[in-house]
Amino acid sequence: MPFVDHLEELRQRLLRSLLAVVLAALGCLVFVKPLVRFLETPAGSIRFLQVAPGEFLFVSIKVAGYAGLATALPYILYQGLAFVLPGLTLKERRLIAPAVAGSAILFLGGLFFAWWALVPAALNFLLSYGADVVEPLWSIERYLDFVLLLMLATGLAFQLPVLQMLLGFFGLVKWQKMLASWRWVLMTAALAGAVLTPSTDPITMLLLASAISVLFLIGVGLVALTDQFKEQIPPKDHQTSNAE
Repeated sequence: MPFVDHLEELRQRLLRSLLAVVLAALGCLVFVKPLVRFLETPAGSIRFLQVAPGEFLFVSIKVAGYAGLATALPYILYQGLAFVLPGLTLKERRLIAPAVAGSAILFLGGLFFAWWALVPAALNFLLSYGADVVEPLWSIERYLDFVLLLMLATGLAFQLPVLQMLLGFFGLVKWQKMLASWRWVLMTAALAGAVLTPSTDPITMLLLASAISVLFLIGVGLVALTDQFKEQIPPKDHQTSNAE
């Protein structure tokens, strides 16, 4: 296929992905109030205020956009996979499909971990600090910005094992070197926890840094398994794929 045709195919797939996000967001907009109530669950009995005209309308659009992106993620990954697979060898194809599926699962797992563990921990700390001085009345927009950003950052951080596996598969790094650099990993995880966490409380940063460290160890195990997988595939698979 000529280079221009590749660009046209890429443009078409990007447009389809964007259309899928828009349609999914419109569908989520219909159910936005239950979604907002669901996101308010970790806050418990906190009262939320609309401090500006139309604030909840813009919040609803924002929540629907995030939810539409998460809902359309499998289709977006499919479009990316359909564009990339024809140019890969047979050995690479056997890895890319599980990697994409694992990426989607880890992203959703990161969203759940943030909602289930990180958000309640951050809110408990922030509420307990100064509870005897001020009464918590929060802006719904500020609260949802905090929750959505924390969930998105955690979902992206959970992609670390997939990134490690791909680097190991293409021979850019070995699992022994990854494991030997565990001190730098702990330092990087602590910095990532501080940067990715919207709040400044130490509990949330510690939880996120611990999760990143555990994910790194899982990624090391995946790289080791990938090395064994590469050794078990005969060289003729690569030759057969090139002939195709």
